[in-house]
Amino acid sequence: MTDENKNTIKINGKAIAVIVILLLLLVGTFGMFILGYSDSNLGSVAQAGGASGDMPEKCRLPAGQDVDSWKEHLGHHSETQDCLKYFN
Repeated sequence: MTDENKNTIKINGKAIAVIVILLLLLVGTFGMFILGYSDSNLGSVAQAGGASGDMPEKCRLPAGQDVDSWKEHLGHHSETQDCLKYFN
C-alpha cells in the first residue's frame, strides 16, 4: 500500500446520504430561528386565548382555513358570533 492511499478517505453513497439528511435537518431546525419565525406569523388570533386551550372547540380555526374567512364564517352564525372575541 502506498502512502497516498493511506491518506485518502473513502466515502460511499450511504455516508453522503446520511450527511445530506443531517444537514437538511439542521438547516430546517435552526432556519426557523434565523429567519425570525415566531408565533406572530400564525395569524391574528388574540394572545389572550387564541393560541391556548381555553378557546371553545366551536371557535377554533380549522386546519387549512385562513383567519379572515373563518372570522367571516363565524360572524354569519348567531351561535358562533361570541367566538369573534378570540380573534383580533
